[in-house]
Amino acid sequence: MKVATGKVVGGKVVLEGVSLDEGTSVTVLAKDEDGFELTPEQEAELLLSIAEADRGETVSADEVLAKLARRHG
Repeated sequence: MKVATGKVVGGKVVLEGVSLDEGTSVTVLAKDEDGFELTPEQEAELLLSIAEADRGETVSADEVLAKLARRHG
């Protein structure tokens, strides 16, 4: 997983300092008018979580749904 920033230019997302292979799937988070800000602690937690995902330390959707089903019958 890579984290990159960029801007929309001519209707396309142009990344700054990162190149991706043709056909790479991406997820785009865009600031809205209300926006949001992270505290330094929240940003650190987010970066740690991304690093965990990069290492494969994740829980599958099936596991999460099964756990919810057990809790809520």
